[in-house]
Amino acid sequence: MFTPDTDRRLVRARMTILALILITLLVVGLAAALAIANFRTTTTPPPGGTGPSNPAAPGKVTTLEPEPTPEPGWDVVAQKKLALRPMLRLPAEAAQPHALSPQAGPELKIPEASHTAGVWIPGGFPGTPGGALAQLKTADETGLRGGDPAVYDRAYTEIALPGAPAVDRTGLHTLLSTFRMRAGIASGEPKPGLTVTYDVTHGQVKGTTDQGRYAVVCVLGILTFDYNGQSTSMGVGDCQAMRWIGAAWRISTGNQAAMAASAWPGSAESVQAGYRSLGGIPR
Repeated sequence: MFTPDTDRRLVRARMTILALILITLLVVGLAAALAIANFRTTTTPPPGGTGPSNPAAPGKVTTLEPEPTPEPGWDVVAQKKLALRPMLRLPAEAAQPHALSPQAGPELKIPEASHTAGVWIPGGFPGTPGGALAQLKTADETGLRGGDPAVYDRAYTEIALPGAPAVDRTGLHTLLSTFRMRAGIASGEPKPGLTVTYDVTHGQVKGTTDQGRYAVVCVLGILTFDYNGQSTSMGVGDCQAMRWIGAAWRISTGNQAAMAASAWPGSAESVQAGYRSLGGIPR
């Protein structure tokens, strides 16, 4: 005999099952997204480029990297070399939660935003590599909140210079688009009970050129999906080439930075990849 209590238990059981199913889809989708994002941003065209006489292999995404166009006052050849230098490749398992390393190294200090009122993405960071890292951290945390590629695209565009690499070629756009597709959630579609957050805890400065006005920086954070109390998390990295334009850091024109290493923050793999924990610089 069914009672109101029985009905409530059945409803809760169904909700738990649905949550577990969605979380499973998210885990599978996110793992696939990391693999696809890595593939899309690291494949290179065959010699001679692509075209009618030298087409790309069927089903293979290729990235055509043109020769740098000289810019007065900027060393674009050095920028290209820095941006394209490969980062450490890690297996997908490295992004899963696991033990932390006791050899994390010294904390990397980054500044706080000075422009926060009335803006969606805080800014006002100084023209230092740490300022570039802080700007990318703020933009990525804002853009990934909710797990919607359309929101990330808006955040990327807001801090990108005209002529910067297309957002749909970035690893984070590919990751979000793929996980939503695998989970059966359309871009821009709200999913009641689902929350997505990205908390950057680690980072690194890959290098600089042009007297520090051009910097390739990488962030590493925990991307968490929660659906009605059932959650899963993974470590996700992002590298961008940033340019100082005199008052702010922006994603630079030119070559897209090589794919970041994704590892669980603080793990041995993250240390091996060069990440350090982030801390604020006192005002």
